[in-house]
Amino acid sequence: MAITAENILLIGSILLFFSLLAGKTGYKFGVPTLLLFLFVGMIFGSEGMGLQFSNPKTAQFIGVVALCVILFSGGMDTRYEEIKPIAAQGVILATLGVLLTAIFTSAFIYALTRIIPGFDLPLPVCLLLGSIMSSTDSASVFAILRSKGLKLKHNLRPLLELESGSNDPMAYMLTITLIQVIMTTGELKFWKVVLMFFYQMITGGLAGYLLGKLCALLMKKFNIENDSLYPILILAFCFFIYAFTDLVKGNGFLAVYIGGLVIGNSRFVHKKSVKNFFDGLSWLSQIIMFLALGLLVNPSELWPIAGVGLLIGIFMIILARPLAILLSLLPFSRMTMQSRIFTSWVGLRGAVPIIFATYPLVSGVSQANILFNIVFFITILSLLIQGTSIPWVARKLHVSVPQKKTARSEFEMEFSEDIKSAMSEVIVTEESLRFGNRMTEIPLPDKTLVVMVKRGDSFFIPRGGTEIHVGDKLLIISDDEKALRETYENLGLDSDI
Repeated sequence: MAITAENILLIGSILLFFSLLAGKTGYKFGVPTLLLFLFVGMIFGSEGMGLQFSNPKTAQFIGVVALCVILFSGGMDTRYEEIKPIAAQGVILATLGVLLTAIFTSAFIYALTRIIPGFDLPLPVCLLLGSIMSSTDSASVFAILRSKGLKLKHNLRPLLELESGSNDPMAYMLTITLIQVIMTTGELKFWKVVLMFFYQMITGGLAGYLLGKLCALLMKKFNIENDSLYPILILAFCFFIYAFTDLVKGNGFLAVYIGGLVIGNSRFVHKKSVKNFFDGLSWLSQIIMFLALGLLVNPSELWPIAGVGLLIGIFMIILARPLAILLSLLPFSRMTMQSRIFTSWVGLRGAVPIIFATYPLVSGVSQANILFNIVFFITILSLLIQGTSIPWVARKLHVSVPQKKTARSEFEMEFSEDIKSAMSEVIVTEESLRFGNRMTEIPLPDKTLVVMVKRGDSFFIPRGGTEIHVGDKLLIISDDEKALRETYENLGLDSDI
């Protein structure tokens, strides 16, 4: 097939369609959607349907752009009040936890090179492989939790979100530093490595915070007549934060996450639409990124390293990650053992390790292809074992409570975050009409108002004499959550909202 714009769009649209179809199927059965995106890429790749894609530089570029969007969107969705109680734990897990995971994994890999014939990697390359796989991915974790209707206790969700959103910079620093150590002919002084690490982390944090504040300020000052351009403006800032920070030799990934965190917790016009825009763009970025990574790998090259990959993957799941988490969380005595164990189990390897595995390929590190295939294999193993079992583990450890699945809104209305009123949709039952079927006879509190009724396919605004039927859907607005709960009780409905 000739490479033309039309054929590229045709193939791209088909890949996206099959990815979304696979993701929808996986969502039902609790299979990580990211794993399915990888499989779609592998099926359409050079050893599948013959789509040729073998450029690690291009895959790396796609991964960096996608990670910027994903980390920025994750920061925007994180609330200060949610992460404040667990900020210390999250930061320690994202730094010390990653470092310990890298050390334990590297030591095990080096031990394997002394035991398994033919598996010969120098110590610096073993350290590099352990560092590449030291960070976690939370995107598929919470997709599974939502699909299974689970809600985590003990602030575990914000803790895992903070860790996964901020641990990529640590793994990136370890990866880049070790590549420099391997590729440098002369002796690289240890103090320079430590100084470079702290410089990049501090610069990345400061750049993200200051540029995030600048973006929030400009969003308040700018008055763009075309409202649809506001998300584009923030997207431009997302890429600018990464590029500027990288230009001054800071950690761009950390800057992007902190910038998103600062912007997401600021007030500006069209905030809801901006968040919805980035939510959709984040999913698109994940799909494209995993498709590209799936296309890049040759499945036949995974079999020769399957045995080694299986040993390393099981070691990381059973020993390296749990031991690193337990040691990192020792100072926090109030955290329950069940929460610690669950945190250690949610150590999914996702897009980031595979993207980091392209850096040795691009830099020309010896045996880089072996490293890439091992990382890819372990990512699949992690998604299969940990990704599919997270809801079961959460229930067994009693760190989750059942969460009701909410139906799609019929009215498609939502308030600004500045408005403290509560809004809900209720279905009328016979108990709700026990005093009569007119609006004036329905026992509503003074602080609650029915603003719209849906009956069949029609919508209308009710009046005092309007007759309400069983099965009608009411859009109700109350002053606050307390009044809304009272409304549910008066209507004879479950007040657990």
